[in-house]
Amino acid sequence: MPAHVSSRVVVLNGGSSSGTSTLARALQELLPGIWLTFGVDTFIDALPGRGDSPRSGIGYDAGGAVLLSDGFTRLEDAWYSGLSAMARSGADLILDEALLSGATGQQRLRSAFGAKALTWVGVHCDPEVAAAREAARGDRIPGMARQQASRVHLGVAYDLEVDTTSRSPQNVARSVADFLEEQRAGVYGRGPSH
Repeated sequence: MPAHVSSRVVVLNGGSSSGTSTLARALQELLPGIWLTFGVDTFIDALPGRGDSPRSGIGYDAGGAVLLSDGFTRLEDAWYSGLSAMARSGADLILDEALLSGATGQQRLRSAFGAKALTWVGVHCDPEVAAAREAARGDRIPGMARQQASRVHLGVAYDLEVDTTSRSPQNVARSVADFLEEQRAGVYGRGPSH
């Protein structure tokens, strides 16, 4: 293995039913090379009861807010460390996230990845549209989409922000792919949203 392995890591942060998972899959089809997609749902599927067991460390309040135990947070930190190791080994990653603690969650991810540069993409969706998607899915706690629509973005600094309210996943993915190519070519510096 080469002494210095370069990989790219894109973090898609959006609330429940905002379209991050669909966007991640569309990006995999557009971006050159092989990109691996992991996210909060992948992690939750690995928990007891796929997150539905009281032993998973996940609970919900009456309004759909997600409540996480300290045990959950410790395991999530271990999950982030594993993803970071994959990136250090040369894997290109798309992380599909819902940072429930906003800026604090962003800092936790940054800490796990150390000096590795992450590209941050804020995925926004009108809360009513996200709530309608949530209801149509039938596999979400009612109220999560509305509750998370703005919460996950509080204090988070992005390189790019997109809105999935009325754009197709392929159209949004094209915008992200174009941004990544321009970023790679040096058109955009590291900094706030463009």
